[in-house]
Amino acid sequence: MGIVASQSVKNLITTYLGFGIGALNTLVLYVQFFEDEYYGLVGFLLSTATLIMPFASVGVQNTLIKFYSKYSGRQQDVFLSFMLILPLLVILPLLFISGLLYDSINDFLASKNEIVRPYVYLIGVIAIAMAYFEIGYAWAKTQLQSVFGTVMNEVFHRFGVMVLLLFFAADFLTIPQFLYGVTLVYVLRMLIMLSYAFHLRKPRFKIAIPEEFSKILKYAVLIILAGSVAVMILDIDMFMLGKLVPIQNVAYYAVAIYIATVIAVPARAMHQILYPLTANYLNDRRFLELKDLYKKSSLTLFVVSGLIFLLIICNIKSLYLILDPSYSEGLYVVLLISLAKLADNIMGNNNAILYNSDYYRLVLVLGIILVVVAVILNLIFIPALGVNGAAIATFIASVGYVIAKIAVVYAKFKMQPFTRESVGVGGLLLALGCGFYFWDFSVNPILAIALKSILLTVIYSLAVYLFKMSPEVTGWVDQVVFKRKSRSE
Repeated sequence: MGIVASQSVKNLITTYLGFGIGALNTLVLYVQFFEDEYYGLVGFLLSTATLIMPFASVGVQNTLIKFYSKYSGRQQDVFLSFMLILPLLVILPLLFISGLLYDSINDFLASKNEIVRPYVYLIGVIAIAMAYFEIGYAWAKTQLQSVFGTVMNEVFHRFGVMVLLLFFAADFLTIPQFLYGVTLVYVLRMLIMLSYAFHLRKPRFKIAIPEEFSKILKYAVLIILAGSVAVMILDIDMFMLGKLVPIQNVAYYAVAIYIATVIAVPARAMHQILYPLTANYLNDRRFLELKDLYKKSSLTLFVVSGLIFLLIICNIKSLYLILDPSYSEGLYVVLLISLAKLADNIMGNNNAILYNSDYYRLVLVLGIILVVVAVILNLIFIPALGVNGAAIATFIASVGYVIAKIAVVYAKFKMQPFTRESVGVGGLLLALGCGFYFWDFSVNPILAIALKSILLTVIYSLAVYLFKMSPEVTGWVDQVVFKRKSRSE
């Protein structure tokens, strides 16, 4: 896992930098300077744009990675040109239809919260910017260069929003100007990413139909649906909260989701390089290496994300004592979504295997079923339980989707991600989680978080290292940490 380890570490550092900036935005600046309803408005606009993005991109970001290595020479240029043009064939008609139906769309989205109405058109602009950003990002990944894309994906927009929030706090911006500024940040991110991608591999436009056109188009159409399923499972809850209950609930939910999403950072960092590597293994039919990568990626992510999971759930009560009291409504949201994110990490490179194989259709069918279930559960639970209802629906749908995808890979490839060490890590998490969640230091909440985090990290790290629960993590510690110590002595 040399190239995986090298770029994953860089991506991990970059991703955590982005999440650190995002934490400042989410937990401090938005909470302190935005009214709850306007914070909810921002979350609703971005979540709705994220739901639209897979349709705008036409699944090109996944299609690029799956088919790129199959082409060479002129056919590769034809393929890449087609990938850049294909989204426009969908975006332009959608824009025309949206213009004709704009009033009806506006009425639908603003039915519960009128505050949304003046800004509905920004959803489309952000969705298109997100789509072409992902295409540029995938273009760079095909060249096995993911670090710059990770900076743009994790850091750039959060830093831009932080600057806008500071300007808003200083009364340099109004709410409308802030929202236009957020839109501009996403457009700039797209333009910079495309420029970098084209620097790595300059497009040579060849307007022609690529070989295996029908296979590419079929895959792209199905990936639109598969990508929409994955996004809907993650974002349909915030969209439905904005539709079914007062929009300030979206703010409470967004804070809770952001806290829990930190668990997904290691997977996000590692997947940037796992996706193209997995595609190469599948295309070359190197199944022994693929099986090894599956187990290693699962165990490594379980160990790393497990520590983050512990730090979050064992400190969450103290953290909510620091925030505005109204945001404490999201406490149980954090617990449920954290469990769902941990389950997602256990899959390792499962998504990469499925989306780059011939069995992605099965995932699509399962995903559609689970989205329908998620929508029904949200309709049942949100009116009765608010943000907690949305969390219950998302938890059931997400964990169900994880189990289904693991089952599909096992049925089709005779591979599963678990090892004996996985059981040990699970037992360690259960013991430390139960032991530390119900026990708190009777001191200032910030000091309590620091003390408990240090204690948890030391105990967990020593257990993982001494009992060799992850050969990858143990090897990294031996090579990096102890080698540095020996040099300094």
